Amino acid sequence: MELSDSVGHGNGRRRRPVVSADRRDSEGVTRSDSETEQEPLLRGSDADDGHPAVRRDIRGELGNVSLLLFLYVLQGIPLGLAGSIPLIMQSKNVSYKDQAYFSLVFWPFSLKLLWAPLVDALYLQRFGRRKSWLVPTQYFLGLFMLYLSATVDSLLEGDGRKGPDVLAITALFFALSFLAATQDIAVDGWALTMLSRENVGYASTCNSVGQTAGYFLGNVLFLALESADFCNKYLRFEPKDTGIVTLSDFLFFWAVVFMVTTSLVAVLKKEDMTQQTGQRLREETQGVQDTYRLLLSIIRMPAVLTFCCLLLTAKMGFSAADAVTGLKLVEAGVPKERLALLAVPMVPLQILLPLIISKYTAGPRPLDIFYKAFPFRLLMGLVYALLVWWTPRVRQEGGFPIYYYAVVLLCYAVHQVALYSMYVATMAFHAKVSDPVIGGTYMTLLNTVTNLGGNWPSTLALWLVDPLTTKECRGPAGQSCGTPGEAELCSQEGGVCVTSLDGYYVESVVCVLIGFGWWFWLGKKMKSLQEESPSAWKCRTA
Repeated sequence: MELSDSVGHGNGRRRRPVVSADRRDSEGVTRSDSETEQEPLLRGSDADDGHPAVRRDIRGELGNVSLLLFLYVLQGIPLGLAGSIPLIMQSKNVSYKDQAYFSLVFWPFSLKLLWAPLVDALYLQRFGRRKSWLVPTQYFLGLFMLYLSATVDSLLEGDGRKGPDVLAITALFFALSFLAATQDIAVDGWALTMLSRENVGYASTCNSVGQTAGYFLGNVLFLALESADFCNKYLRFEPKDTGIVTLSDFLFFWAVVFMVTTSLVAVLKKEDMTQQTGQRLREETQGVQDTYRLLLSIIRMPAVLTFCCLLLTAKMGFSAADAVTGLKLVEAGVPKERLALLAVPMVPLQILLPLIISKYTAGPRPLDIFYKAFPFRLLMGLVYALLVWWTPRVRQEGGFPIYYYAVVLLCYAVHQVALYSMYVATMAFHAKVSDPVIGGTYMTLLNTVTNLGGNWPSTLALWLVDPLTTKECRGPAGQSCGTPGEAELCSQEGGVCVTSLDGYYVESVVCVLIGFGWWFWLGKKMKSLQEESPSAWKCRTA
């Protein structure tokens, strides 16, 4: 249970850890070209007119930094809300097949490379290259949230018999995720010109902090304020049956925020295509067709194709632990808001881990760390299965004891060490092999494949939980519980359907076996890619 995954899934971002691959791969596919053209501004001290270039202090650009930070916070809100829906649906006893449907909501952030060239190349020049996409995208986000605020309660309740309307909820939140991914492309591209070259590095900080804060507001804070138990225990003097806010209220509030702030950005913020030194930027370096042709040429390279195939299959062994564990804990009675709040103490660890691990991945063989951490993360899948089995046995009348949450937090922390070791090693290798001539496109492709390699096994794992589960009807003879109809007939006859074999445990064991098979045979192949010469990774058509 990557708790961040359990809270959000699922990155896939499901909500990923603070530095998530699926939220760092969208700089726009032509970034490398604009960076290449602007590089002399970093090295030289003179502008084109012969006068010394003025070095900009960050204090002079606090307005732009604040705007970028706010835009990234807005981007994290719909992702956090989408991450809270699986936990809400699980408390309403939806099937894991339905959870698999909803997991498709998190795919757009892993597939945005498919339409990023369009966002980068098609725009209204008078309105602004990035604002042409940012403004309508955020208006649509606000409108979707406004519509959801009026319908989400009825969709989650369903008709009272069949439960939530999962397909409708999935379609609406998929649209939200698609719009958020498109907004991410536009904001990342705008950051390159909104900040001066001296301060453009702050864009990644705004990205990380803003998305994390937005996700926290839309997920952890919402689940806490929506919980009647949490509010009665910590925020109220007189208990009530509902939380301080409802999902409908929360959606309506942020819909208004999106609409108002987008209007202000459209009217007040001008998109400046000129660097602070006065040099005009030339970003239109590749057309849409050229960019797609370039992507295809990169994928066809033997070393890249092999690496992509390995990335697409590497996370199969972790799928049950990452996608299903958190939902199983909610099913066992753990309050969803408590699971969400357990992610808060992990924030310092998630900040420090990349800094520590990067010391060991900075050399010529970063994938050695990936290979060493792989079996430890696999074994955590068995630990999580044991945790799920143990949970009902320690449940008390008033909830769960403090030591139970301490054990969950410890398991989560150990899991994060293995997860970040693999993640940082993978990102270091991406940076090492990416052709600097087309670095933006190259890195975005590899990161997209990495994220997709985590999304499809998670969806499949959720889909297979119910078929792998065996239930029997206790009470009337001759009855079974293999289908919903048979389960209803068993209940009508006075019987009770009891789970004799939980598909989650079957998946946990099978996934670990598959993972160790991958590690033994294909993991060594992945390590051997570090022996390839630099020319094997260079795109000849660049």
